[in-house]
Amino acid sequence: MAMTDVLSAEDIKKAVGAFSAAESFNYKKFFEMVGLKKKSAEDVKKVFHILDKDRSGFIEEEELKFVLKGFTPEGRDLSDKETKALLAAGDKDGDGKIGADEFATLVAES
Repeated sequence: MAMTDVLSAEDIKKAVGAFSAAESFNYKKFFEMVGLKKKSAEDVKKVFHILDKDRSGFIEEEELKFVLKGFTPEGRDLSDKETKALLAAGDKDGDGKIGADEFATLVAES
């Protein structure tokens, strides 16, 4: 499954482009711009599974670094600071990774 099966290619391009500058990533604005906030719980889960590259059932810190590339190959890598901030926001149980339910909560909170 591709990200464009769930989200509009135009929205993805705009959202990723808005955060192309280093240290500019804001997950709340990004999820809203990319249209994820308006999607069903099922669609949010689909996006989670696309971002979970190693299919572990979690998005770990290493995968978060490439979260924008998960939406489009043109996306940039997040900085360590941005990656840690995203992990801190999403990791509700403190296990160092983001599960599907935590991801859904993270999107809903944005």
